[in-house]
Amino acid sequence: MVLIGWVGVFSGHNHLKSSSAFLSNASPVKHFIEEQDKLVQDALEGLVAASGGTLNRLDGFPDIKVILRTDWKKDRVAVISGGGSGHEPAHAGFVGKGMLTAAVCGEVFASPSVEAVLAAIRAVTGSAGCLLVVKNYTGDRLNFGLAAERAKEEGLKVEMVVVSDDVSIAESAQPRGIAGTLFVHKVAGFLAESGESLERVTDAALVAAEASRSLGLALTTCHPPGSSDKETLASDQVELGLGIHGEPGVAKIAMASAEELMRKVCEELEKSLSDGPLAVMLNNLGAVPPLEMSLLVRSLLKTKLGGRIELLLGPGHLMTSYDMKGFSVSALVLDDTLREALCAEVGPSCWPVPVKPSKPDPIAFSASDSFNFEASENPEIRADLLSICTFLKEARERLNSLDAKIGDGDAGDTFYTAASAVEKKLDQLPLNDSKQLLSAISQTLSHAMGGSSGALLSILTQSASTHFEDDWAEALLAGTHKMMEYGGAQVGDRTMLDALVPALEALKEGKSFREAALLADEKAKATAQLGEAGAGRSSYLNEESLKGVEDPGARAVALAFQALLD
Repeated sequence: MVLIGWVGVFSGHNHLKSSSAFLSNASPVKHFIEEQDKLVQDALEGLVAASGGTLNRLDGFPDIKVILRTDWKKDRVAVISGGGSGHEPAHAGFVGKGMLTAAVCGEVFASPSVEAVLAAIRAVTGSAGCLLVVKNYTGDRLNFGLAAERAKEEGLKVEMVVVSDDVSIAESAQPRGIAGTLFVHKVAGFLAESGESLERVTDAALVAAEASRSLGLALTTCHPPGSSDKETLASDQVELGLGIHGEPGVAKIAMASAEELMRKVCEELEKSLSDGPLAVMLNNLGAVPPLEMSLLVRSLLKTKLGGRIELLLGPGHLMTSYDMKGFSVSALVLDDTLREALCAEVGPSCWPVPVKPSKPDPIAFSASDSFNFEASENPEIRADLLSICTFLKEARERLNSLDAKIGDGDAGDTFYTAASAVEKKLDQLPLNDSKQLLSAISQTLSHAMGGSSGALLSILTQSASTHFEDDWAEALLAGTHKMMEYGGAQVGDRTMLDALVPALEALKEGKSFREAALLADEKAKATAQLGEAGAGRSSYLNEESLKGVEDPGARAVALAFQALLD
């Protein structure tokens, strides 16, 4: 019966379902929108309000949607960019000192009109002229190009640079413009801010545009307003080389680890790059969690291309594709001018500060206490422990599945971590000294597990060690009571205690182990009928969410008893 108690009150580890889980079957996808037709202009109003006075807009809604600097005096070259919305923070988020003078915003994934572009040119262009930075899409080229010609006819000096950094389609006559465009914004904006001539700004922008290379990869398509949630990618597929408007990629490839997918992207990207140190931008296409983006940085730095990085920009949301779960990598071979331009300070906070990647050099520390128990052997106790560990590890997916229905889906992972930690220490445990064994397991769990889970399990086993004399059930009950005292849960609160305490009490009363195991199973099943949780994050859920779903912690207790019974 050893160690039934170290599977603590993990039903308290549940989270509310994420909004994406609630919306997984919705059609169309839900969005935070007042009126779909006014989404872009409403969002731009919010952007201006949040800028603290550094940004303003032209009074031309709904047809003219232009964001511009409030400190602009038309005494230098203006830099204008734009395109369809839905790629935020590009482009309006990069308006400010040292970058864009103005951004022309179209509707979601739609090029702005000629009149909107022309209005922006007129608003910010002085005698020094202006440069238009345009992504290589037909609508953008035509509308920005025609606006440039009309502005020239009015006597304004206007140049245009088209960015074609997407390398996904080999030998393409018209590569798309994607996140590498931001390199061009920064380079042109730096030189314009420095007072350089239109010719010099244009030449530098052309160098940056011609040297920029980008490639994207996504796990899901994007779902802009009005679209359904239908997914075009199978669960075992990812899309390589897709566009930023949800256009299909050059290939659908097999799902793989982050390192393998990043290596694939970087190998394709490097084929088009000349030798030399690189600035590399890691861009979140919209919906990749920050935790995974940091993991992708690690994967990037392990590639051959990663070894060439002098300046790393990101990871971050830079040029998104609405809510697409994917990333893109953009690379630029550096020279002195590009290096200076990329590192210069700017006004827009959305621009990431370039850094030189660093290698970790962990700082030594002294552990609060060391594992100094004297190992001893007891075949029966070893078999008990190993059986519990094996059962809990094998139940990982089952427990995760239960937890996913009422929480964050990681209860199985939590128990797997606990079981693995104990199993790894088996040969170092004082198996023939029950009191010391419980203390050793408490220390093992507190070191291996974080958060409330590790603390609760450690409290249970440490308190059981303190109270152990010759009765396992009595000691473990003492541990559970101490755990209840610190954790705040009670029997009936729809936690692991609902199965653990009755089973231990049955043993203390002299009932057989089989009876206790059956009782634990019965009580675990009964948690599915409880429509309210009194403790933990499950207490935030309503009856509809809880009914019919067993508490994963209670089920883990029943599995532990079953392991020992078998």
